Amino acid sequence: QVQLVESGGGSVQAGGTLRLSCVASGYTSSRQCMGWFRQVPGKGREGVAAMNTNGGSTYYADSVKGRFTISLDNDKNTLYLQMNSLKPGDTARYYCAADPSCWVRPPSYLLADNYHYWGQGTQVTVSS
Repeated sequence: QVQLVESGGGSVQAGGTLRLSCVASGYTSSRQCMGWFRQVPGKGREGVAAMNTNGGSTYYADSVKGRFTISLDNDKNTLYLQMNSLKPGDTARYYCAADPSCWVRPPSYLLADNYHYWGQGTQVTVSS
């Protein structure tokens, strides 16, 4: 069993920065792949960034490339999402996710249906 607890959300102005954290518990083999997703009311969960923790390969949605960075601190069992140059369109609830498996095709890393474990989310609001 894997538990994921997110923190770090908040309200910022456009152009600002936030760093989200996701503390993970459970077997590391159960969270080989981890990612960040976001969701706004009425829409499905959108993949933002993901990582293969066995090797460190990272994947990003086009909308956040160059602005967001995903990273992992193995000693702290914590996944991070550094978000710079935030835009009002980044406003959403952000979720951390994990799965025991990883995938061959990079687009699979950003599909919410591929992940088994989820946190409760943290709200990010960006004002113009």
